[in-house]
Amino acid sequence: MRHALFAFLISSASAASAAMPGMDHGEDSAPREAAGLFGPHAMTREASGTSWQPDSTPHEGLHLMRGEWMMMGHGTLDLVYDRQGGARGGEKNFAAGNLMAAARRPLGPGTFGLRGMLSIDPAMGSSGYPLLLQTGETSDGRRGLVDRQHPHDLFMELSGSYSASLGEKSALFAYLGLPGEPALGPPAFMHRLSGSEIPEAPLSHHWLDSTHIASGVSTVGASHGPFKLEGSVFTGREPDQYRWDVEKPRFDSYSCRLSWNPGKDWSLQASYGRVVSPEALEPETDVRRLTASASVNTRLAGGVQQTTFAYGRNDGSPGRLLDAYLLEAASKWEDRHSVFGRVERVEKDELFERGELLEGRIFAIGKLSLGYRYDFARWRRSVWGAGAVGSVYALPAQLRPAYGRAPVSFMLFLRAKIA
Repeated sequence: MRHALFAFLISSASAASAAMPGMDHGEDSAPREAAGLFGPHAMTREASGTSWQPDSTPHEGLHLMRGEWMMMGHGTLDLVYDRQGGARGGEKNFAAGNLMAAARRPLGPGTFGLRGMLSIDPAMGSSGYPLLLQTGETSDGRRGLVDRQHPHDLFMELSGSYSASLGEKSALFAYLGLPGEPALGPPAFMHRLSGSEIPEAPLSHHWLDSTHIASGVSTVGASHGPFKLEGSVFTGREPDQYRWDVEKPRFDSYSCRLSWNPGKDWSLQASYGRVVSPEALEPETDVRRLTASASVNTRLAGGVQQTTFAYGRNDGSPGRLLDAYLLEAASKWEDRHSVFGRVERVEKDELFERGELLEGRIFAIGKLSLGYRYDFARWRRSVWGAGAVGSVYALPAQLRPAYGRAPVSFMLFLRAKIA
């Protein structure tokens, strides 16, 4: 029922856009010269929360002007068959996706903006979907999720913002979200072009961008030309197992981020944050998180490729230093073909439960994922495609009795998106 409702929302929004004059569509529909929500830069520079991406990133979705209001919409729905190999693997059919709407208008000397994002993930159940070697959060408040990816909350973002330009190149801005995304890490994986084509979460999610749905965020910042400096206070505790509600904000954590777009095809960031008690099962542990990333767009014949390299370090207090590295890329061309891949190396210490022989041991694990999607149809303002992604792993010898010598995983999926 919920899956059908989400599909209905996609088709309804698409039908409405076809009937409304003044609406532009597709990758080239967003005017490249339009100023962003947070400053006098290209609108295409802005990604999730207040993060930046390369200015040349294609801008998909629906756009509508009504008086002084500019409105945008975007949505993605994946229907997935998931088969994770090895002794600790599993299989599941599930739906995942999100629906985003944003509106902005001039107000006084600046720009006022509203943004909302809903996710269908809670419909898959509190234990999420099988994902070998993934850890983080809980499904019942008593045990941590291991070898599974948690679902995201129904409300991924409900935010408002205001920015004031200081000349042609500079701006001050403020952002408030309940929930929202603080100034910590690169754009969230489902919002950066290099990661959004891949229907599974990265193993490094809790090193790089897990704060993207913090239940309470306040950010202030300033930009000048290709530079942006910003700071946030936010709620450090990750969402609990009740995925349909909005949780009480605490504003107990902080972060800062420096971003630099040296050219239209590049975006770099470095950020630091102190995340208070992120895991409900380890409330006494805080995390000092350091991240750095670079994304670059490359022109292809009839398309574009984005590549992202990212590094994250979690320093538990009390706890250990754990590092994660990610390299991912996605290529799109001829409006039909998408090829994508991701390589990761992550240090994990949560793969075994309390009382097990290897409890608390740190293991450096590697994963390689490669996939392809073919977009076979366009209907009104939506695009429909089918694809597959497969994964192999590099495991230390101590993990092979539990996971198998060479587990192989794959996902088959159908995708519908507003474009």
